[in-house]
Amino acid sequence: MASSETAGHVLIVEDEPKLAALLADYLRAAGYDPHWLADGREVVAAVRAEAPDLILLDLMLPCRDGLEICRELRTFSEVPIVMVTARVEEIDRLLGLEIGADDYICKPFSPREVVARVRAILRRAGHRDDARGGRGLTIDQERHRASYDGREIDLTPVELRLLRALAAAPGRVFSRQQLLDKLYTDHRVVTDRTVDSHIKNLRRKLEQASPERELIQSIYGVGYRYEPEG
Repeated sequence: MASSETAGHVLIVEDEPKLAALLADYLRAAGYDPHWLADGREVVAAVRAEAPDLILLDLMLPCRDGLEICRELRTFSEVPIVMVTARVEEIDRLLGLEIGADDYICKPFSPREVVARVRAILRRAGHRDDARGGRGLTIDQERHRASYDGREIDLTPVELRLLRALAAAPGRVFSRQQLLDKLYTDHRVVTDRTVDSHIKNLRRKLEQASPERELIQSIYGVGYRYEPEG
């Protein structure tokens, strides 16, 4: 949802109005387009309608828990999600990435730290390049198209979902089961080797667009990661 005038659309999900306003002011000053929601029940519909570039999602929300929201968002979106929490006992769960979050920030925090974290995550995700159609990977979800350095990549729907899942978190290692959960939401019975087959085909197509880089790397005994600088 980014425009040429802004660095990206950031959705702030926070039930403390003063804190939300402070974050919005800092993000706006940094060139971002912030939007605020206080009610957790409105988040999923807002993400579907507005397609933000990043979400700052408070863990403790009225009416609906941030963890539950994050899990539902991950059934249809790979938007970067930064969990904001004052519950230090939840950090291990967040770090375990079991809910699909990309990062976390502990309260109390510096608004400048949040802006720096947002900037770093969007840069890693290739947001600025994608918005400007420049160098790197571009994925057009609505048109089901992908390209690298302007060269279109002919992908199947499953391959496109797989690439989106990996590229949404550059450098993060995904297990085969985590990737299967992102590829198939209908609980069909498939094996881990299904991912290997899709990865093999995806790699072959990426090599045609970018022969000088190994964009998808295998981590022995663990899984796969997308490494744009590989």
